[in-house]
Amino acid sequence: MASDKPLSNELVEKYLDDHQDFAKSYFERKATSSMVDHWMSSRSHRPGSRAMQVNHLQRDSIKPQLILKTDGEFENDKLNLIFRSARDERKRSSPRHKSNLGDLDERELFMELIRDIANELDINMLSHKILVNVSILTNADRCSLFLVRGSRGNKVLVSKLFDVTSESTVDESLRLEKDEICVPLGVGIAGHTAATGETININDAYSDPRFNSEVDKTTGYRTQCILCMPIKSHDGEVIGVAQIINKKSGKHQFTQKDEEVFKNYLTFCGIGITNAQLFEISVQEYNRNQILLQLARGIFEEQSNLDTCVHNIMVEVQQLLDVERCMVFLRDESCETQATIFSKAFDLHPGAVNDTGPKTSKTHWSMNTGIASLVGSSGKALNIPDAYADSRFNPEGDIESGFKTKSILCMPIFDRQQKIVGVAQLLNKNSGKPFTEGDEKLFEAFAIFCGLGIHNALMYEQACKLLAKQSVAMEVLSYHASAQQSEVNKIMSQEIPSANDFKLYTFDFSDFELTDDDTILASIQLMQELDFMNAVHTKQPTLCRWLLSVKKNYRPVIYHNWRHAFNVAQSMFTMITTGNMRRFFTDLEVFALVIACYCHDLDHRGTNNAFQTKTESPLAQLYGTSTMEHHHFDHCIMILNSEGNNIFEELSPDDYRATIKILEHAILSTDLALYFQKRGNFEQIVHSDSTDWTTQSNLEILRAMMMTACDVAAITKPWNVQQQVAELVASEFFEQGDLERLQLNSEPIPMMDRKKKDELPKMQVGFIDFICMPVYQLFYDLEPCLKPLYDGCVNNKNNWLALADKNTQEAMMDSKEDNSDANNNHKDLAAKKNDKLITPERKVSQTKDSTSEGKVRNKDKKSKTCSIL
Repeated sequence: MASDKPLSNELVEKYLDDHQDFAKSYFERKATSSMVDHWMSSRSHRPGSRAMQVNHLQRDSIKPQLILKTDGEFENDKLNLIFRSARDERKRSSPRHKSNLGDLDERELFMELIRDIANELDINMLSHKILVNVSILTNADRCSLFLVRGSRGNKVLVSKLFDVTSESTVDESLRLEKDEICVPLGVGIAGHTAATGETININDAYSDPRFNSEVDKTTGYRTQCILCMPIKSHDGEVIGVAQIINKKSGKHQFTQKDEEVFKNYLTFCGIGITNAQLFEISVQEYNRNQILLQLARGIFEEQSNLDTCVHNIMVEVQQLLDVERCMVFLRDESCETQATIFSKAFDLHPGAVNDTGPKTSKTHWSMNTGIASLVGSSGKALNIPDAYADSRFNPEGDIESGFKTKSILCMPIFDRQQKIVGVAQLLNKNSGKPFTEGDEKLFEAFAIFCGLGIHNALMYEQACKLLAKQSVAMEVLSYHASAQQSEVNKIMSQEIPSANDFKLYTFDFSDFELTDDDTILASIQLMQELDFMNAVHTKQPTLCRWLLSVKKNYRPVIYHNWRHAFNVAQSMFTMITTGNMRRFFTDLEVFALVIACYCHDLDHRGTNNAFQTKTESPLAQLYGTSTMEHHHFDHCIMILNSEGNNIFEELSPDDYRATIKILEHAILSTDLALYFQKRGNFEQIVHSDSTDWTTQSNLEILRAMMMTACDVAAITKPWNVQQQVAELVASEFFEQGDLERLQLNSEPIPMMDRKKKDELPKMQVGFIDFICMPVYQLFYDLEPCLKPLYDGCVNNKNNWLALADKNTQEAMMDSKEDNSDANNNHKDLAAKKNDKLITPERKVSQTKDSTSEGKVRNKDKKSKTCSIL
């Protein structure tokens, strides 16, 4: 019936709604495969559906490794029970038996086979049904299904179901994981289809160069024709490849109609496979959460020890991802270079499950840090499927250890501020396969928990260090105290001699004739010569109290005492004034350097850093490196913060912070280990024609080298002074050697071995050549006014060398005498040497005889000059 009303979409839709039988008939007759594909995709991924929810879960969360066993069952017992019940129910309610399918026409058969796979969520069961149904639809003899696996850039085709027939069962067709067939994309017929997305129909398989005839040779089966077609997701991405071989009817070739039927059916198969994979991911997500909860419990159970915490995490991830080796590298936070340097490395391999300690020896792990260093610098994960094919991998580590690295998965570890604190690295999956994208995601979660565990353990260790620091502070405070007002009044009541009277401006200055009060007066005069009090607005009583407090905080050890600090400060004063070095520095820098000299050995115990480490003293627990130097600086700050001792209190906040920073750098620079690190750079700067001495880096090196030059300046003094100082240094070293024998039950090094005291001249020559001569030569090259330091060092070397030669000749002569004469001569020689040896007690006795009362020579004198002897 005609109508004047124009036809619209609304009218057509209303008519179809009112005549659903017609709509169904029209759709079945007119709908194309692309329309059906779009309709099924839109319904499978409509908002609110389970597929959409699981897909959202996949995008926004971290996917774990595969949780499915090789038999298709899940590891989780509850999920496994639910899944098996659902699968058994589907088996019981499956469509008509295959023998009845022949009664259906083509369209009914097609729909029946679609219904057969519509609700299947077990990926292995689904894949097998697809192959059986495809075999029925196309009358193919055998079928195979490949699914795309692997991470981006490293995808492969994996087949668990190969050469399936229409009569086979899933149990007899399913291959174990170790027997899976892997085909790289682009290789072979299936690989070409996966890479290009093209359909391949070959009537004569042996005439195609892409066909691999080795399979036929192995199985004895003869492949004649092949039809290979991609399986795509709803967005067109190839997710698998289906392959059928040998048409059983007609001309034994797959026709155009076979291709069309095959394509239409695989359209629905792609939807089913996508849904099954998404369901698999959701189950994996549940298992992953359970695993991470277990990992979190392990972390919070052990936070008192960093090594144990990291070890426990490594054990979990090694079992979780089933890898041969797990390594964790902790970044060295003290290193200021751009390159990543590691301070600790943990290596968990099958033979080290019970070894919870870090591997700090270079031979154990340094060769394995190449990839880890790259990740630590870039902050990006690396997944290397074939280590030896990657130019970034260093095979020397394998050569040294005998371990064969195949694949590597390396991930940065971040702290709460997203700062890289370490790197975690996995080597070789036990299955022999590369790490997948799922492995990457789960390992990323592991790295997050590892970062959390490391942070918590470090916080705990920091708390322990604070307790140790408190213990040290209480020990120090119980021994030391600030100077009393009566001591200040006594010094203030005395007249201060001039700088010329003290000979402060001379390089051959000696404190031997000064009393302790004289050293305080000389120090006040020294600071006045620098105009210190006017520049920093400090009153003389404050300076006097600070000097007395510093003196009081030096222990009465043989050499590293107040006298040594005073001499080092005088050497710095002379270099700055007479040596013309003041031109390089501001007033605040000059003051900071001089104050650093006075404080650089505060509370020295007469033992070096190595002794603190060996005895595991509280100081060694508090400071990792430059143990005593850090303690000297902290003690310096403690005195400055004591009431009435802050000589910098009138400085502005900015000037105060800058001065304290220079002070800290100067005191730490007295560690000879740092001197050796910086000496090469100093030499390059001194000998460069374009050195800019206004740059902060150059000034820092210059200040550090001046601290060392002043610290060992006793080696430049007149011979009679140098000889006595060397005896004092040796006496202090011998006492440490005695302590090592007593407390540590170990033999000391030669320079601390009292049994080798006759070798002192020889050791002094080595000390001068190794430490002293290079620095004074460089300062002489920099400033000719510093030549007296160099000349004094050369003269003392010659004197020590002469003594060493004399000792050698005497030893050779003594060896030629008979035993009785040798014994007598040795006794005489020992008596003579004892008469000449200047001990601290004899030094005090001689001083009392040669000076008036009140001029008693302080026997305790020191020079870091011999800190290396």
